[in-house]
Amino acid sequence: MPTPSIQTTTVGSYPVPEWLAARPSEEALIDATRVVFDTQRQAGIDLPTDGELYRFDINHPDTNGMIDYFIAAMQGIRPWVSRREYEDFRAADPMRFRRKPAGVVENPVGEGRLNLLADCERAAEVSGGPFKFTITSPYMLARTLIDHHYGDFAVLVMALAEVLADQVRSLPCACVQVDEANIPGNPADAPLAAQAINRVLDAIDVERAVHLCFGNYGGQTIQSGHWRQLIDFLNSLHCHHLILELAHRPVDDLSVLKEIDSRLAIGLGVVDIKVNHIESAEEIARRIDTAEKTIGPGRIKWVHPDCGFWMLKRSIADRKMRALTAGRDLYLGLK
Repeated sequence: MPTPSIQTTTVGSYPVPEWLAARPSEEALIDATRVVFDTQRQAGIDLPTDGELYRFDINHPDTNGMIDYFIAAMQGIRPWVSRREYEDFRAADPMRFRRKPAGVVENPVGEGRLNLLADCERAAEVSGGPFKFTITSPYMLARTLIDHHYGDFAVLVMALAEVLADQVRSLPCACVQVDEANIPGNPADAPLAAQAINRVLDAIDVERAVHLCFGNYGGQTIQSGHWRQLIDFLNSLHCHHLILELAHRPVDDLSVLKEIDSRLAIGLGVVDIKVNHIESAEEIARRIDTAEKTIGPGRIKWVHPDCGFWMLKRSIADRKMRALTAGRDLYLGLK
């Protein structure tokens, strides 16, 4: 069948299967990754992810490792923190929802044990077709650290960007997506964040995507702000398409997206992952229709959930994915 003019994808994470958390092993992780891919393909998702199960940690089975997976593996960063460092981090308040830093930078950062090529190859072996691989942006990682080495936040951000840029070369996937959930609440840092993210994007040799949202922790929005503050930032990114949170956003956020550069394909969040409500196909189709009438015909190339699914029950996530595909098909008249 011809490729639909609007394709479906997921943002990244998927609820960790209970049997993987109960009996973790390398074999179980591979089996679970295969199940996650198959579940998405059966739901009609055009470009699935590995559910970010490559970050699964038996010591922390209830998180998706968006920060700690990367930081804990890098050299130059101490994973434990003293009481004084804990108090300093809380006083600085760089991430209100995080109680303690992910680590303390004591020496130049390096790749250490981080090996995204091996992680991506594991997923590729059971993917069953093209898939998307996701990583966390260097700016967001830097916001979780205490710096005792560089003495300059911008230098730290770019040092992390160099590490990640080396990691994303020649990954065996159809698309690499960089996730940034912190800059929407800190638009003043947009030029720095864009410089660092672009350093990573420029090293990717497949489709390049950037996902931005206003955070999701326990079903809560973490960052305050509006898309209007981020248009210049979005237009400066060296990516092919954007993956934007919009289902859980005010309706008037849509109109400002008309200002996004036409070279950037727009990914529209039409599934709200902060609620258990299962959208109907008609709801999804209406959201796409409203967006196309507001932003302009042909601008929307992707539809997806607002964020990852890892905080939802599998039964909820699976039904939302089926609704996503059904709504897209209804809007395009495919079924």
